[in-house]
Amino acid sequence: MDTMKDIFIKWFMNINTFLIHLSSGRIGTQLGAQTILILTTMGRKSGQPRSVPIAYFFYEGKYLIVESNWGKDNHADWYLNLQKQPQASIEVKGQTIKVNASFAEGEGYALLWEYLTKKHPPYLQYQKMTKRKIPIVVFDQSI
Repeated sequence: MDTMKDIFIKWFMNINTFLIHLSSGRIGTQLGAQTILILTTMGRKSGQPRSVPIAYFFYEGKYLIVESNWGKDNHADWYLNLQKQPQASIEVKGQTIKVNASFAEGEGYALLWEYLTKKHPPYLQYQKMTKRKIPIVVFDQSI
């Protein structure tokens, strides 16, 4: 059963997605120090497109997303969708970009984790809240 916090998060994310789409990225893409994009994945069970607003970082020509899921022990649905189908799209500043997802591992993961936690220190707290290693998703633009 969803907690009130989970219900609020879902409600907020739905409204934020609506505002980003409505304004072509002029509203809802900057939340505090974080920059937000819309990630659209293919639902692994439904086969339907699923969109979610999520913080991203642009690093060395690639888009990065941290799958912290607010420090929960389970993975976010969008992450599980990408594991099944890594082709997705992102909407950045009103522009839709087709991307392929990969998952950082090994030394690359360590370097990106250091970069990302310096940019957004709350990820360190999320890691303390969960037993799982928080994944980093790397998006390359598909041609």
